Amino acid sequence: HDRNLFTIYFGGGTPSLMEPGYIHEIINHIKNNFTVDENAEVTLETNPGTVDLNKFIEFKNAGINRISVGIQSFNKDELKFLTRIHDSETAYQTILNAHEAGFENISLDLIFNLPGQTKQKWMSNLEKAVTLPVKHISAYSLILERGTILNKMVIDGKVEMQDEDYDAELYEETIDFLEAKGFEQYEVSNFAKPGYKSIHNKAYWDYTEYLSFGTSAHSFINNKRWWNYSSLKFYIAAIEKMNHAVTGSEILTEEEMTEEYVMLALRGEGLHLDKLQNRFGNEWINRNNEYLSSLIKDQFIIKKNNFLKFTKKGYALCDEILSNLN
Repeated sequence: HDRNLFTIYFGGGTPSLMEPGYIHEIINHIKNNFTVDENAEVTLETNPGTVDLNKFIEFKNAGINRISVGIQSFNKDELKFLTRIHDSETAYQTILNAHEAGFENISLDLIFNLPGQTKQKWMSNLEKAVTLPVKHISAYSLILERGTILNKMVIDGKVEMQDEDYDAELYEETIDFLEAKGFEQYEVSNFAKPGYKSIHNKAYWDYTEYLSFGTSAHSFINNKRWWNYSSLKFYIAAIEKMNHAVTGSEILTEEEMTEEYVMLALRGEGLHLDKLQNRFGNEWINRNNEYLSSLIKDQFIIKKNNFLKFTKKGYALCDEILSNLN
């Protein structure tokens, strides 16, 4: 309760299905129990088709000042493949409605490297996105995860995934295109107009502490991480019985925190070696010095004023590179 909150984020699922009055109650409850910065970023995740113009106006009056819209694609066949309920026109109109309601800070999400997605189809998605009044674009590569319908379709031979080289090619073209349109890359998948980098996202990548509520919510304070029940039934029962819904926790070691700090910084805007040294000492730098030198030599990372940052080529292979650090 003694902390100054500078970002509030309603995400996970579709919080825009809630009534604006309920969102207003939650924001007021947070403000009554914590010190909230007067310029705090307050984001609401929305999906096309769940919010009309009037509801956007009500959300703005409730205290929301940033909207993030899960568009995913403007292509009819791709939306069908992703089992989205909206069409391209609804996606367009959702962004326009948010803007008309007075939201200046609007973000949208897109997914690339879908099965059968040509470069032309993906670039068409990007071209449509930049014509809209958005200040932030997140572009994610489709990930194949165990236990998903997509994974079963691939195993059954119904769908063929694109190869990694094609994925990297699309990704590098995405960076070039968005930067040419005035969107600066500030994390692997995130691009923003000047002054519109997500404060909430940056807080994660700067290894800032956070407190979360709701099913599956994870919190991180004082070197401790804990998480809530994912089942709504168990979540409610636990709160009624114990006044909290925590189902697991861990105390992070110095080494674990160092690794997370480095990984998040490199995925984001870069790693200040001086800051790393001040916070965690020299051990990680000494351990990885040789590998880092090879990454710099091969132009996957640039080093300037004791600051490490991925190049475009490095960002494309960042998961592999990060897994090789120790």
